[in-house]
Amino acid sequence: MGWLFAFAPLLVVLGSDFLTRGRTLVTMPPKYVASYAFAALESALLWGALLWVTSARRGVSRWLATGIFALFLTAAVGVQNYFHEQYATYLNLDATLFGTSFAASTMGQLSADGRFFLRSIAFPLAASFVLVFLGRRLIRPRRRSLRVARLIAPVLVVSVFLIPCSYRRVQASTPDVIYFHAIGGLIKQLTGVRLPSQIRPGLRHPPALPVLHPSPTRARNVVLVLTESVRADAHCSEPTSDCAISPRVNAAVPDRMPLLQLRSNASTTAIELAVLWSGLQPVESRDKLHTAPLLFDYAHAAGMETAYWTSHHMMFANSRLFVQDLPTKFQCGATDVDPVADIDTGGADELLVARVKEQMPQLAEPFFAVVHVGNTHVPYRVDPNDSPFQPSSPGKDPERNEAYHNYYRNAVYLQDKAVGDLLTFIRKQPFSDRTVVFFTSDHGESFREHDQTGHTGSIYDEEIHVPGWIDAPAGSLTDEERKAIESRKLVPTFHTDVTPTLLDLLGLLDAPELASYRADMVGESWIRPHDEKKPPTTLAMTNCSGVWGCAFRNWGMMRGFLKLEGREWEKTWHCYDVAADPTEKNDLGPEGCADLPLMAEKVHGGFPGAQ
Repeated sequence: MGWLFAFAPLLVVLGSDFLTRGRTLVTMPPKYVASYAFAALESALLWGALLWVTSARRGVSRWLATGIFALFLTAAVGVQNYFHEQYATYLNLDATLFGTSFAASTMGQLSADGRFFLRSIAFPLAASFVLVFLGRRLIRPRRRSLRVARLIAPVLVVSVFLIPCSYRRVQASTPDVIYFHAIGGLIKQLTGVRLPSQIRPGLRHPPALPVLHPSPTRARNVVLVLTESVRADAHCSEPTSDCAISPRVNAAVPDRMPLLQLRSNASTTAIELAVLWSGLQPVESRDKLHTAPLLFDYAHAAGMETAYWTSHHMMFANSRLFVQDLPTKFQCGATDVDPVADIDTGGADELLVARVKEQMPQLAEPFFAVVHVGNTHVPYRVDPNDSPFQPSSPGKDPERNEAYHNYYRNAVYLQDKAVGDLLTFIRKQPFSDRTVVFFTSDHGESFREHDQTGHTGSIYDEEIHVPGWIDAPAGSLTDEERKAIESRKLVPTFHTDVTPTLLDLLGLLDAPELASYRADMVGESWIRPHDEKKPPTTLAMTNCSGVWGCAFRNWGMMRGFLKLEGREWEKTWHCYDVAADPTEKNDLGPEGCADLPLMAEKVHGGFPGAQ
């Protein structure tokens, strides 16, 4: 009976795994069954040896083994259940190393979701003590077997951190083995055995641009207002008589021209900043993304004053390196407006707007400026006294998903006050008639539409379909330019179009000195006529870039409304027509996307789950 009970912890692990991903396990390809069986054997030996030692009748070793047994089982099963509920995959080595780049952010988000995390570890914690209690009654280890267990248990405790396992794609290992492998890799990195492998923004080294001579159709300033994690359905891009989630913006710019089919090329902020400001695709090399001129460089070369105000924390994964040398007259980050700003939500957006209101009038015209608000980044900043979307909860547990979604909506609603205040201010300034404002978000946010929460985990529309509009006072655009923007209301547009459009607004797009740089830009200017007969451009989508690595490979392609999508734990590409199927529930299969699978595998180097 005692020998049989030593396998009880393995049953807890397997039971938890089947409850979490049973369908995946029963359809696991035969070649992975052996890998899973080996992981199960590894798991059985670890827990069995520890449980055997905990069942000794006396001695210090049994208490030490009890602590290790309870701690390991609680962490390995509980953390994996918690992680899988949010990302549809287990915490693995890639995700662990990814998280080391912003440990403070990881801890901040964990503390904000403490209730769900505690609930996730409650069962394995209770199970560990029940197993120890029963083990001491059912297992009566004899002296020889106990001596052997005391010898092999420490070896197994160390070995589980070092033994390789299947942790990507199919994850053909038990969750505890994947967890220990991940923590082992983390230990190696922290001790210097493993060099850091995660890609983060670095210093830019753009070329010296020649003096440029702008020739806009009308003299104008350009302001890019960029928000964080706001999905298309969380903002009123089109003017409406009743906008519940962004009423201040809706009222401040009632004549804005919407871009209702605007999408980002990734769901990661650092990647999208590079795309928005350079016009390059996210799959370009790290060297190219760090040496390409940005909108600030082009404007500066044309003698314009520029500014970059952001409430984002520049210490988040050391992202300050990418922007610190921008040729700006004014620049600030989260700690400039709030010295104790949160690393995730940044400084208060209203404090940033106050800084902008003070400094923007000091810019000489024509100017180019970016206002980058960020309080809608997870864990989200809300006003408890003004949160109209109820019920609302910061907890991420699946049962309260809609309440968590409402909590996010309340954060967007709070930020709308600051952005609305900014826009109202701009439209009351002497330079207002000469100022064109473009608004969008870096990416969206998911709430389990495809089994994930947050962003960077996929290129599904909840993460890349973003709000977008242009507000241009009468006289700031020609009739043809205004008509061109209005014609794109329902046309697929992308963030790769932003740089050409803003350069065109500044009168720089046709500068002969920029011909070579313009050739690298795949987008088109929205203030020029849209050729409906021209085939749509095929664009790469990815969250694994030369400026930002990813925890899990996820990428694809888009051509107009046709989207190809793949994540590393999936078996094949998925294809969607996002015009006919906006929720992306009807998978057309790889063949439904014609040549996009072949193009994607050429651009990305294969299917994400094949590497």
